[in-house]
Amino acid sequence: MIKAVLFDLDGTIADTLRDLANSYNYAISSYGFPTHETEEYKELVGRGILDAIMRALPEGERNEETIAKCKVVFDEYNAAHSSDYTTVYHGMPETLRELKKKGIKLAVVTNGAQSRADFMVPKLYEGIFDFIMGKRDGVAAKPSPESAFITMKELGVSAEECLFVGDSGIDMQTAKNCGAAAGVGVLWGFRSREELESNGADYIIDTPKMLLSVLEEKNS
Repeated sequence: MIKAVLFDLDGTIADTLRDLANSYNYAISSYGFPTHETEEYKELVGRGILDAIMRALPEGERNEETIAKCKVVFDEYNAAHSSDYTTVYHGMPETLRELKKKGIKLAVVTNGAQSRADFMVPKLYEGIFDFIMGKRDGVAAKPSPESAFITMKELGVSAEECLFVGDSGIDMQTAKNCGAAAGVGVLWGFRSREELESNGADYIIDTPKMLLSVLEEKNS
């Protein structure tokens, strides 16, 4: 019986691509490095801030000192501009409200900073999510199951009672690693169907409303 749904943030419940691209580009350009087109960041983000900065930098500049300096600038800029252009995906608010009506507990599990998630999620979805799990010191990032396990404990559910929903292979790996009842890949986000399939998605949906059908099937 599914009692909870754990959602990724970027590319899953919120279209944050432009704000992320602007923040990373601002950070690396501050030190004279070339920027990237917004669409390129679909492949660069998802593994945490340090990893995204590393991937955005020229290969010869991917050292700890440069990455750390760029992260300071990223954090300052993104704190002020994390939701300038961010929007919810069509149909997601209605789907989340329907899940709440059914008594399903809802959580966000993201590799993005905890402070960013704490600011953004309530702003976009006031009163919807029961728990927000961002990147925290001492907790391994997805695809490690650590953040999912913490979330499940907070919600009072077991892995077999959870769906894990995300737009990337990392999310599908996390679903497997934490033992979720199913990993649900979404096609409106940053990554491709091929990536979701190759990383073991149990379901692939192209509209938020389809998540209700997945829930019905799992609970039938």
